[in-house]
Amino acid sequence: MLEKKDSLRVAVLMGGLSSEREISLQSGKAVAQALAANGWNVQEIDVSPDLPRQLIDLKIDVAWIALHGLYGEDGCVQGLLEVMGIPYTGSNVQACAISMDKISTKMVLKQSDVRLIPDFVMKRGESIPTDFYPCVLKDPTGGSSIGVWICHTEEDAASGLRESETETFLVEKYIQGEEITVAVFDGVPYPVVSIRPKVEFFDLAAKYTKGMTDYIVPSPLPESICIDAQKQAVEAYQKLGMSGIARADFIVTAEGKTYFLEINASPGMTATSLSPMAAQAVGISFPDLVEKILLQARCSLQPVSSS
Repeated sequence: MLEKKDSLRVAVLMGGLSSEREISLQSGKAVAQALAANGWNVQEIDVSPDLPRQLIDLKIDVAWIALHGLYGEDGCVQGLLEVMGIPYTGSNVQACAISMDKISTKMVLKQSDVRLIPDFVMKRGESIPTDFYPCVLKDPTGGSSIGVWICHTEEDAASGLRESETETFLVEKYIQGEEITVAVFDGVPYPVVSIRPKVEFFDLAAKYTKGMTDYIVPSPLPESICIDAQKQAVEAYQKLGMSGIARADFIVTAEGKTYFLEINASPGMTATSLSPMAAQAVGISFPDLVEKILLQARCSLQPVSSS
């Protein structure tokens, strides 16, 4: 445990430059409030290109990363903090960079027992074979269901391509079923959360509009399915070299098969987000979870020191 809380300046990094900025601000403010309630000296930083100067001016000792998406969850900020010698929460540069890219993630996990959905990589200008429909067109670095299109027809795919600015896409077979998620902290899985949106797809609106989705934890799915999902989540976490808190998403078919969707190195962290919800199910309060994550902050594989 860290000592002398008042002597350590903790920066909560939030906001940032990605499409998930507003969600990150919510996470960051909740994290900052929780840390302050537990007696930590907290500085809130809305991340901008001036971040290095802010960290120096505020004499930051450790960073709690509440950023989501590009420049915050993909290893960029983690690399900056490594260069500056500032310990930070969550996974290291390499694990963040790989897990942020869905194509790279699946390449690593192909040599594992994690059950992957059949897929192929497509460049803009190429076409999806007719026998691959229905499918899901994905921006490889999209987050919070941004950059994901369910395609039943060529017209659906064309619409998704028009909306996207990326040049490379991950195309997966469409698997119908129930979405679940498994938070993993320090290699240990929390209870499975069942996600039951009241629309076809668990999109951005379904995630963040009150009443559009039901969340059930522990999941009412059979124990064998939950154990399988937890094992896959831990294996993905370990294979990718992740640390701190991460959250793996899956889809469960009517036949009870669990398929991996993605893993998030910086999952949502408000008191009502899925990872804190799962932690609460085993008696870990939101402030305590936030503090547990802080206590694992590292830089260059060394723990933060209170000296």
